[in-house]
Amino acid sequence: MSSEIRTTAEVAEEAALPRAHAVHADPAAPRSAELRPLPDAVARRPVAEKSPAEWAYERLILYIRTFEEQLDDRHEVAMGFAGGEAGVLRIEGLGFFAPDLISFYGTDEEGRRTQLVQHVTQLNVLLRALPRAPQHDEPRRIGFRLAADLDRR
Repeated sequence: MSSEIRTTAEVAEEAALPRAHAVHADPAAPRSAELRPLPDAVARRPVAEKSPAEWAYERLILYIRTFEEQLDDRHEVAMGFAGGEAGVLRIEGLGFFAPDLISFYGTDEEGRRTQLVQHVTQLNVLLRALPRAPQHDEPRRIGFRLAADLDRR
């Protein structure tokens, strides 16, 4: 039991702040979205004022941008829906982003780094690094474009 005394405002503020956590098998793994501070554009409005869809959308942008930061110029992010033909994921990390997302980190059958972000009500999204499309000279970085859009909203 703690002897710390908190004001009602401190308790309300703490309850409104999103919680996030992740643990990776490799202690040198890059900082994942759960381990980074929220950008001002996302933190500007309290979570309680956002719809579940808006809150999930904002966090998916953070996951995609963070995933893209780890890709070389030969790869782009791809998204698949888990289940069915999605393949096998070797889980090498697990995280959550309260109130409703879970993330799985790992590699697929070919050794490609893979991340699954899943809404607790069964939204399944698989982020995968695929070779850059040959018709493009540079990789397309949708995560950075989405994050820039958040800043403009």
